[in-house]
Order: sequence, then C-alpha cells, then structure tokens
Amino acid sequence: MRRRAPLALLLCGAVAGCGQSARGADVPPPTAPPPSAPAPAVDPPPATEVPTPATGRPSPLGRAAGWRITTYYTALESLYHGERKAVRGCARFHCSHGRTPLGSYPKDFLKVVQTEGSGRLTEGPERGRYLNWSHSVGFWLDDTTRDSRGHPLRAWASAAADRSVLARGRRFAIVDCGKDGNGRAIEDEVCTAFRKARWTVTDLFRPGYGGEDHADVYIGEEKGSRLAGSPFYTTLRGATLGPS
Repeated sequence: MRRRAPLALLLCGAVAGCGQSARGADVPPPTAPPPSAPAPAVDPPPATEVPTPATGRPSPLGRAAGWRITTYYTALESLYHGERKAVRGCARFHCSHGRTPLGSYPKDFLKVVQTEGSGRLTEGPERGRYLNWSHSVGFWLDDTTRDSRGHPLRAWASAAADRSVLARGRRFAIVDCGKDGNGRAIEDEVCTAFRKARWTVTDLFRPGYGGEDHADVYIGEEKGSRLAGSPFYTTLRGATLGPS
C-alpha cells in the first residue's frame, strides 16, 4: 500500500546540503510472527475501552461492519531470486531523489519494496540494513523501516490511514474481522491475531491511496517464507473497529 514518505526526507529535498551524512535511528528491526503462529510474537497490552451506558459495550469507531483493513509488511531479500537490477537513490536518511548507486537487487524483491515500502537486505555490503521506497522520495538505504514522521514501524502495532478517517495517534482495535476479499470467513487463528493487536495510527496514506473507512496495518517482516502467500496478508472487509 502506498504510504506517505517520511517528513524528514521531504523537508530535506528543499534545503541545500541537508544531512547527507546523517543516518537513520539505530534500532532493532521489527519482528513479524511466523505465518503459522496464531498471534503476534509479543502479546500486546489489553485494550482500555469505555462502555456505552445503553449496552455496556464500547462504541465502534466509524461504521460497524463498514471498515476495510489491508496489510503491509517488510520484504526479506533472501526470499527473492529474480534477475538483479541496479538501483539509484539516497545512501542515507534525510535525502530525496538521490542518484547514488545503491547496489543491485532481485527485480521481484524491488517490486515488493515499491508496493510495501521497505525491504531488509541480506547480501552484500549493506547486509542487515533496509532498502526503503516512497513515491515522493524514491529509494533510500536506512537502518530501519520508517513511518511518515521518520519513526521505526512496529509490527502488529503501526497502522496507516487518511487523516480525515483516523487521526494520527489514534489507537484502535479490530473488534470484528468481517470477511476476506472473496467473502469467506477469516480463519480463526488469523482473526484472533488481528483482534489481539492494539494499533496506533502512525502513518499516512499517499493521497489517493487511502479512502473512507480504510486502514492499513503493519504485520512486520518476512521470515522463512513470503508473506504474500500467508493468510495474515489479507484484506478484512466489513470489519468493525473499536477504541483501544
């Protein structure tokens, strides 16, 4: 899902000589649960909800059974084996549309990075770092993934939305999973994982990629297999959100 570029990158594009030697925050990369796991690797804290006087249940956010929830993740280079392609961009955080050679990577890996926004490198001199991408910035090398304010993404916690739908900093829980994109019930273990997580809107959609009653939730980094084939990489249609 296309999300907005980190603000620090966008600002630097308009400032001469801005931060070319600055590096991203040196933080541990987020960890996604394995596809077979019924829940995130770290159980999130229980939600704090305020019941309505009439029903004793929390009031839903927006329309009940009216949300579309999509997912995004960080690709792992070692899982991709396509023809390699050289890319150029920014060698450091705080840069925009750079022309520095960043190395050669499998084309199928690059395609996922351009869709999901980030990929962890497993070969070459940049091994262990991240190749990130934004439509507004292009490719850049970094020490972590980034939300639109330049903060690291947190697996099973970070979410994106249009600011007109859910404000930045809004916490929410998925109360009901609804159906998948084909109208089938969501698998119990998958729905349990989404319902246990407590999400915070830390990211914004690139204009035109969000929409009414739509949130995008971050499920972490690929491990032993591609997340695109995992039941956790899904769309929840007709979901219900509640406060967290």
